[in-house]
Amino acid sequence: MTIRAVVRGVGHYLPDRVVPNSEFEATLDTSDEWIRSRSGIERRHFAAEGQGTSDLATRAARAALSHAGLGPSDIDGIIVATSTADLTFPSAATMVQAELGMETGFAFDVQAVCAGFIYALTNANALIVSGQAQRVLVIGAETFSRIMDWSDRSTCVLFGDGAGAVVLEAQEGKGTPQDRGILATDLHSDGRYRDLLYVDGGVATQNTGHLRMQGKEVFRHAVEKLAATAEAALAKAGLGDDDVDWIVPHQANLRIIKATAQKMGLSMDHVVVTVQDHGNTSAASIPLALSVGVERGQIKQGDLLVTEAIGGGLAWGSVVLRW
Repeated sequence: MTIRAVVRGVGHYLPDRVVPNSEFEATLDTSDEWIRSRSGIERRHFAAEGQGTSDLATRAARAALSHAGLGPSDIDGIIVATSTADLTFPSAATMVQAELGMETGFAFDVQAVCAGFIYALTNANALIVSGQAQRVLVIGAETFSRIMDWSDRSTCVLFGDGAGAVVLEAQEGKGTPQDRGILATDLHSDGRYRDLLYVDGGVATQNTGHLRMQGKEVFRHAVEKLAATAEAALAKAGLGDDDVDWIVPHQANLRIIKATAQKMGLSMDHVVVTVQDHGNTSAASIPLALSVGVERGQIKQGDLLVTEAIGGGLAWGSVVLRW
């Protein structure tokens, strides 16, 4: 028998404050139509004052545990994918661990920006397949509203805050592509492109800084690399595009999502899209979309999913899993 990391539960949390595109019209040379036509985004959520990334992550974690029918004591480890942790250290994951009342197990953060959840999912899969953990809570959480330059209309209108989580559990499979769980992963990075998407602050500058992005270049890399990594992961799993029930992509830009699906020869009827309601929530976008997809009744047990993302680094990758 083969050990697979199977999704046992999923959940998400969005802050109460909803920010429609029209809210930016008072302070920026922009409009609802301009934002929608370039990104597909209609609204996003912003965290309240004093509400940190670990708070959002904890709420999503509780939702996923509830969906799984499990409690914190059933979890061996927590991995939080985030680029906007509350503090430089300790990790957001240890803060979630404390809030959940977990006094055993392990917790750590993964930082790969928008690809963070893919990296975290891959790490959790390795821990489970190697026998080091039975159940791992994998969370993507961000408060990107804290690192926006509100005078830069090309970036500040694109991002939002939120969190999503999945509970992965070791289950026995037959070692075939029909198994439930993670079937293949594919990770990449290329530091030569770090100036395309970055934050101009940190320990070296002793300030938080703001997000900076060369949008056209990121778009070009995204379409090419996302389709390629998805195809590579499918090939590793012994599957093809025709086997895919749902693409659950990083929700950054509707044009990127459509172009990637087209490159894979799949219609938008096979894509879970939430970017219009959440904006780009970086590492939180894929688990948010997974949770919403389940909530909508789109994603069902036995469906084959491909999920892919690209972010600053550049870092990108994909995961093929059967729900």
